[in-house]
Amino acid sequence: MKIVVSGSIAYDYLMTFPGRFTDQIIPEKLTRLSVSFLVEEMVRQRGGTAANIAYSLKLLGGEPILLGTVGQDFGDYRTWLNEHAIRTDHIVEIPHKFTASFFVSTDEEQNQIANFYAGAMSDCRSVSLADQGLTDADVVIISPNDPQAMLNYAAECRDLDIPFAYDPSQQTARLSGEDLRSSIPGSSWLMVNDYEMAVIEGKTGWSREKILQEVGTLIVTEGRAGSRIVHQGEEFHIPVSPPQNVAEPTGVGDAYRGAFFAAHSAGLPVDVCGRVGALCATYVLEQVGTTNHTFTPQEFALRYQQAFGEELLWGEPA
Repeated sequence: MKIVVSGSIAYDYLMTFPGRFTDQIIPEKLTRLSVSFLVEEMVRQRGGTAANIAYSLKLLGGEPILLGTVGQDFGDYRTWLNEHAIRTDHIVEIPHKFTASFFVSTDEEQNQIANFYAGAMSDCRSVSLADQGLTDADVVIISPNDPQAMLNYAAECRDLDIPFAYDPSQQTARLSGEDLRSSIPGSSWLMVNDYEMAVIEGKTGWSREKILQEVGTLIVTEGRAGSRIVHQGEEFHIPVSPPQNVAEPTGVGDAYRGAFFAAHSAGLPVDVCGRVGALCATYVLEQVGTTNHTFTPQEFALRYQQAFGEELLWGEPA
């Protein structure tokens, strides 16, 4: 199955705050918020939603094609992707700009405060599927990116009749109600967390029932409560896979998405795809960094059986 993964390709700067953000915020002063958090640790990792999704998809046997724009500082990242056999021939380098960067602080309760520098990612609005010769894709994953690029890819997928997964995620805050009303309809999968779902409902004025009429499958992740998948009128609750330890949560949603589509490309039922996604997300939760998890197929299958009480019968990729 030819899966194009569009979205951000970035460097992640991950910081740890030894306390709780909420202890430092005075509710009655929120209209003039001015806070600073002294962090004790910082690491730079490879990240970006598209690259994160592609890594987990590849790890589980999928064949992702990355589509995005990067800057002049991308050389070491490209080398790493090539070493992991993730296609980079549709990544466009923008001279005189830097690769997008994600700065996030995480407190002791796994709450996060983040900022994202777009850099070369802003040029993705000028890169189309047609220009890149990707009109024969089986699936296009539209993950957080330059907002206009996301709208463009949704419209292009509809015009080309390509099934697409719409994952607004962090860009839900930037997309207007009209943006969301124009880009969500026709998506084969809408993938959000529970907070983003509430924001979408508020911005669009649509009820959940209305949203379900506009999309094929709705997937809502709910943190420690697991995730819910509504598919063909049936709702599935997907529990989390218990972690062996908790290190850092950045990238867990991306791992869920990549693993979900690896399972989908192998022809597995939608609820099994969800459980595969949940387990891969746990692997990321146990590591610092979004692409530092690894496992053999045998290790993954064994842990899946331990977590969910059933055997994982993996088919041949489509």
